Amino acid sequence: MFTLIKTYWLPITVVVLSIITTLSLLPVEDLPKVSGSDKLHHFLAYAFLTLPVAIKKPKNWQLILLAFVFYSGCIELIQGLFHRSGEWLDVAANITGLFFGLLLAQLIIVVMKRYKRNKMENIAE
Repeated sequence: MFTLIKTYWLPITVVVLSIITTLSLLPVEDLPKVSGSDKLHHFLAYAFLTLPVAIKKPKNWQLILLAFVFYSGCIELIQGLFHRSGEWLDVAANITGLFFGLLLAQLIIVVMKRYKRNKMENIAE
């Protein structure tokens, strides 16, 4: 799974961003009913958006994450054009999710490095 994310980080990111965009601009009554708060949904969406980029860490990955923050604010600003209302607390939830995705990616990287190291040590024995 780790290798899959590192290999296909860009298409995964584009798909997640497309889903976020679509769900952010649909009228509220057209959204699927799911449990959990709106802020939790924002948090999780941006955590998942961040995860592939933070795992792969392509050149200028920090700028990509900054672009996600900018995009998040832009989406909230234009929601009024799509019969929605933007909220700055949604942006805060998005940014918090982004940082969580970054931390989760770091944890995954550390765990995978230890796993590979242990696997190599077992093969050497």
